[in-house]
Amino acid sequence: MPRFYESKYPDVDQLVMVQVQSIEEMGAYVKLLEYDGIEGMILLSELSRRRIRSVQKLIREGRNEVVVVMRVDPDKGYIDLSKRRVSAEEVVKCEEQYEKGKTVDSILVQVAKKRNVPAEDLYEKIAWPLHKQYGHSYEAFKLSITEPDAIFGSLNLDSDTLADLRAVIARRLTPKPVKVRADVEVRCFDYAGIEAVRRALKAGEALSTEEVPIKVRLVAPPLYVMTTTSTDKALAIERMEKAVEAIGEKIAEEKGDMTIKMNPKVVSDTDDAELKELMERFEAQNMDVAGDDDESEEDE
Repeated sequence: MPRFYESKYPDVDQLVMVQVQSIEEMGAYVKLLEYDGIEGMILLSELSRRRIRSVQKLIREGRNEVVVVMRVDPDKGYIDLSKRRVSAEEVVKCEEQYEKGKTVDSILVQVAKKRNVPAEDLYEKIAWPLHKQYGHSYEAFKLSITEPDAIFGSLNLDSDTLADLRAVIARRLTPKPVKVRADVEVRCFDYAGIEAVRRALKAGEALSTEEVPIKVRLVAPPLYVMTTTSTDKALAIERMEKAVEAIGEKIAEEKGDMTIKMNPKVVSDTDDAELKELMERFEAQNMDVAGDDDESEEDE
């Protein structure tokens, strides 16, 4: 188990991720996952703010928990921890930090295997110095995708290690494009209804940007699907929401209406396949209708 940070022991008041090893009369013995699995204890009185009716409902063996460090005695190896003093917001913050640490560890372990060196050596040469400089080595790794010289220039790494490190980081941390989709029904029964719908849809597409290109396709009147593909999920959803809003405002001006059938969300390949099948089914139905018309004309 790795030590994510240079210090052998955590600081007092620091949030840490632990895994529960056993539950005894005095409390729970745990191992600190970010500190090489060293042992700590959550005293029974520090498990919950409320009266403890069942310890098993509060904490279980094998489960990861976010706790705060109360006392550290390096000489005796004692680390006292508290679960009850941790807020919900702090849990989220610590979980995010831990996930970043796991990602960095995974990258360094892969590089260590390729270079046939101990992962601890790479922590000393790479992760710990970058952690001091950037607040977390994960943030430095992300920046290195576009600014490798600025990030790694001061580390004095050999060319092979640097090449392997950059390759693994690029594979793990380069943002992957996501597809965002929204389904809307747009109607207008006014005299220029078709043109009004077209203008409304164009108002949505007009909010496209280079990062978030928006396209609108007809499924079957009055149902339209809006899609975009972007490496920035949050930005894509935000932009699509504004596009849906623009369509709604424009069609309302044209005395029509819009119904949102699906709010903007990230969709999977399965969702795409289902949409394609739906569109093909409507297309086949339209062809059947056209064929029936031809037959009726011949009968006449």
